[in-house]
Amino acid sequence: MKPLNRQTASVSAQRPVKILQYGEGNFLRGYVDWMVDILNERTDFNGAVDVVQPRDRNRRTIKALKQQDGLFHVLLNGIKGGKPTQEKRLITCIASALNPYDDYAAYLKRGENPNLQFIFSNTTEAGIAFDESDKSASTISTSFPGKLTALIYHRFQHFNGAPDKGLTVIPTELIEKNGEALKHIVLKYAHTWNLPKEFSTWVEESIIFCNTLVDRIVPGFPQDTIKEVQQELGYEDHLVVTAEPYHLLVIEAPESVKKAFPTEAAGLQVKFVPDLTPYRTSKVRILNGAHTALVPVAYLHGLRTVREAVEDKNTGTFIREAIAQEILPTLDLPKEELEQFANDVIERFQNPFIRHELLSIALNSVSKYKVRVLPSVLEYHKRTGKLPERLLHSLAALILFYKGEWKGKNILLNDDPDVLRFFRETWLQQDAPEVVEAVLANTNLWGTDLTKINGLTALVKEQVKRLQESAHTVSPN
Repeated sequence: MKPLNRQTASVSAQRPVKILQYGEGNFLRGYVDWMVDILNERTDFNGAVDVVQPRDRNRRTIKALKQQDGLFHVLLNGIKGGKPTQEKRLITCIASALNPYDDYAAYLKRGENPNLQFIFSNTTEAGIAFDESDKSASTISTSFPGKLTALIYHRFQHFNGAPDKGLTVIPTELIEKNGEALKHIVLKYAHTWNLPKEFSTWVEESIIFCNTLVDRIVPGFPQDTIKEVQQELGYEDHLVVTAEPYHLLVIEAPESVKKAFPTEAAGLQVKFVPDLTPYRTSKVRILNGAHTALVPVAYLHGLRTVREAVEDKNTGTFIREAIAQEILPTLDLPKEELEQFANDVIERFQNPFIRHELLSIALNSVSKYKVRVLPSVLEYHKRTGKLPERLLHSLAALILFYKGEWKGKNILLNDDPDVLRFFRETWLQQDAPEVVEAVLANTNLWGTDLTKINGLTALVKEQVKRLQESAHTVSPN
């Protein structure tokens, strides 16, 4: 089998490097690099990517990227238009891969590139953090923000603070207001390292830090089927990335960024908005909220995966109605947009190529319910004066789920020890109606006393009673 490189794949195009990417992992390669490759194909973007390894640990990916001349395949597996689909794409946009711990001077020199326009990053949620051990721009920092500060300071010096040599920073780490958080830390390093005030002014005026919302499931390297995959591709590709077809990137940015990164012309699901808050709320309540609401109901019904739950007549109807009738009415985006996202969510749940175990999603279900589902419950009640019966049916199932036993079989619970202790002791000492009252009144769990909401306690008690009477009760009616 042929090794994968630019010679064997007959890839000769050399594009100017417009993107510096902090992160070599599966997500960025199956998400951002995939998008850039499509941009190059469908628009006049004509940009390449330099990859920087943000931490000095596993070097295998950087080594493999060098060996394969930056080439790798992305395989999309999922449901599209109600039918299973598989697509493959050879990604050709990566120009180089660098570990700054091997050559710090070469890393800083990346900042001298006059064509550079964008910084993308994915360094995990813990990556955007200030590290007091990072002492100066002249020595390599441990943290990603420290490395970024050093690079843009080098750029500032090289171009004498030219306003037109600023950059657009688009972090994809899963924290709220990720761009603002990163900017704050960069400015903190500038102050801590006693860098010139002119540099901080340049950062404020010439560097655009974008808040983002990202959404795509990227399982990554297909370890179990790699031999078959490579046989089908015809190459010995050690960097294959599998991902779902669905993708969404919401960027809080000015019009200039939208023009420079022409994703709309490429047909990509990228939205440039003045405020991404409603999009974040919609994602949390529809996608994450539906996941969380479905888990205890489906598990008590005897199902074990998300796909089984969605395709089951009872639980499938339950979650579709919960989304359409009790979650969407609490949101403020256009109805058509919300309905399309909801339909996409159901298709993603049905993906036959991804096995989502309910128990794995059940991790920290109480706090997840508080963040992902309870806001819909409260907003629905506020807007309609009624109680959302399906979402509260899920709460009833959750209370029974946290008993840790169902129909004589133990449930492997995974949550904060204090939460598990509370449920264990409460179930040992009281009957179901009293347990419901104790759980709903526990402000440590929900941030509020849910028994104060008229009719809610009685409804949840009734749902718990019905679930106990029949393990197959799913509909709240």
